[in-house]
Amino acid sequence: MFNDNVEERYALAIERIKEIAEEPGLKNDGYADYFKCIATFILKMDKLAADLKADVFRDYSLEEYKNLNTGLYEDVIGKAYETSYANPAYAASKLGLSEGRLLSFLYVEIRGMIVYAYEGRMAEMTALMELFVEVYCMCASTEEDCGKPDYKQMKESVYWYVSDYSDDLMEYRVRELLDPELDFATKIIMESDLTDVRYLYRFGEYVTDNEIKTAEYLSSLSEEEIQKMADTFTEGYRIGFELTGKDLSKKKTVNIRYCLGFERLVRAEIKNFEKLGLKPTIYRAAVNTINKRLNIKVGYYGANPNKQMDFDHRFDNALYMDGEFVERKTGALKLAYEKNKELAAVHGGPAVMEVFGEVPFEPQIKSEALTLDTKQQKLSVKYSNDAGSIVNEYIKGEERSFTIIAYPIPEIGENFEEIFEGTVKINTLDYNKYKAIQQALIDVLDTAQYVEVKGANGNCTDMKVSIMKITDHKTQTVFENCLADVNIPLGEVFTSPVLKKTTGVLNVSSVYLNDIKFNNLTVWFEDGFVKDYTCTNFDDEAKNRELFKANVLYDHETLPLGEFAIGTNTTAYVFANKHDIVYKLPILIVEKMGPHFAVGDTCYSRAEDVYVTNPDGKEIISRDNEVSLLRKTEPDKAYYNCHTDITIPYDEIGNITVVAENGTRTDLIKNGRFVLDGTLALNDAFLTEL
Repeated sequence: MFNDNVEERYALAIERIKEIAEEPGLKNDGYADYFKCIATFILKMDKLAADLKADVFRDYSLEEYKNLNTGLYEDVIGKAYETSYANPAYAASKLGLSEGRLLSFLYVEIRGMIVYAYEGRMAEMTALMELFVEVYCMCASTEEDCGKPDYKQMKESVYWYVSDYSDDLMEYRVRELLDPELDFATKIIMESDLTDVRYLYRFGEYVTDNEIKTAEYLSSLSEEEIQKMADTFTEGYRIGFELTGKDLSKKKTVNIRYCLGFERLVRAEIKNFEKLGLKPTIYRAAVNTINKRLNIKVGYYGANPNKQMDFDHRFDNALYMDGEFVERKTGALKLAYEKNKELAAVHGGPAVMEVFGEVPFEPQIKSEALTLDTKQQKLSVKYSNDAGSIVNEYIKGEERSFTIIAYPIPEIGENFEEIFEGTVKINTLDYNKYKAIQQALIDVLDTAQYVEVKGANGNCTDMKVSIMKITDHKTQTVFENCLADVNIPLGEVFTSPVLKKTTGVLNVSSVYLNDIKFNNLTVWFEDGFVKDYTCTNFDDEAKNRELFKANVLYDHETLPLGEFAIGTNTTAYVFANKHDIVYKLPILIVEKMGPHFAVGDTCYSRAEDVYVTNPDGKEIISRDNEVSLLRKTEPDKAYYNCHTDITIPYDEIGNITVVAENGTRTDLIKNGRFVLDGTLALNDAFLTEL
């Protein structure tokens, strides 16, 4: 559909948009201003695409690139967003609530043309321009008849745009994940002079001092330092296959996800992966409503011009989500994978580089932002479950793996370089030392009927976690000895708890979950499921519950406890507190800095039947819980396609106690310190680093 007479359609649309920009011809000043503003933006995108094709920017100075880049995002950066039509609150104030929401959505969707211009995707630009012209014409015609745009008619146009183009947009997205021939980003990484930071502006992402300073810092490191970092990352990926008995030689591609500025490191990683027989696929975080996932960015991306904007538009699919659309989208995803099934069969899984150090984001919930109604929430959950099953059918969980690591960015503060060096050390801690310490914990945990976790210093946590029973202690274990492989840095032992009789309250004073800060978060569990929840982010309790349900439960009514773990990386904990950056760290590191509980699927989701052992050779038998076992009888109820870790810091822990079947009690941690023989060395960090 995208390829039908694109050049002719593009030319016709752009001519009409030129007329709208010059004189909207609408009586309503608000609508006239909206269409004039958006038309002007589209014309800017038309010029951008033409200039990129003509290589006009080849000799731009760094300052010229900065000005060009800022100009693309200027009306949504900082305070400018308050009077931008991308802001649903502003749009609603000028255009009416329903119409403002819709037209704000339309503008945000049109802003994706920045990306399309850089990648030369003229068909996507054409489709958006045609939608814009169609909606304009509706406003113009209805204004003549009744003086007000026909909201229902505009909404239908949006619906059919999304529905008609879902096949094309989703197939391209799947190809971006699987096909190394779609190499827009890879070419920039491998062919650019990475000592000249102007290369950052070739991606079409928003670029700030963070990305520039990161690139400059990496350029200052020696080849040896870069190679060591790359080796840690790619070796973790390789070991992930090895430890789970998966055959890496069958795989041909790896999906690299990262943030702009780290290209020198990514280049070294690409070369390492090539030695393993893997070609990179590097796709951009989605910019269209079909492929977005809330306000979470999956892929590569630059700076975020406005996190509140992403948050405001996280439920824009409320405009068009109904049963027929979900069925269409599910079918489109299935068809996309079927068309690319040979590529899917040889895809190894993601290799992810996260960053941390940004100023924490605390969202403002706006009544003008779109939200899903109860029926749409259920449809969203259904699609998520069905999509997860489709992906697993073609990229089989029992055959793929992953790795993930995190590094700081300059925004973390004046000690950036020191923090970066410290993070590298944390990512490369002594494997054998931690293997022995964590095994000491596991030996006791394997005797547990249940584990008690109680808070201290104002933390009201009081959890009783049921543990799977071992039938043969010589060959079986319940907790995984998690070292530096798929999940870097090392430093935790974890299990899938038995849900029945796992009960109590989990509390943490402050925690970041999926990029959102929760204050005084409290979650109640009954038989392993979330029973109730609250936080103190807002004075309005309904808003507190809405925040947790949308961003942790992902609109499910409840979720099971998919993981119980004890973090052992006291070095990371002390390091983070020394620099006062705990609140800026990603969950990847935070989960190693204390006990944590994950709501959602287990850590072995969709790979439960894969035989997994610890370094001591014992099989990890707790790969299932009562929910995931439903895959054998009711597969549509077995997975939730989410997993969110909630960590309690050491200084909020009173005790973690193993209670054996005979009633014997063994403390692992008391008053935030390890007390079990064989683990006392973990307390050294508290003494030597502070």
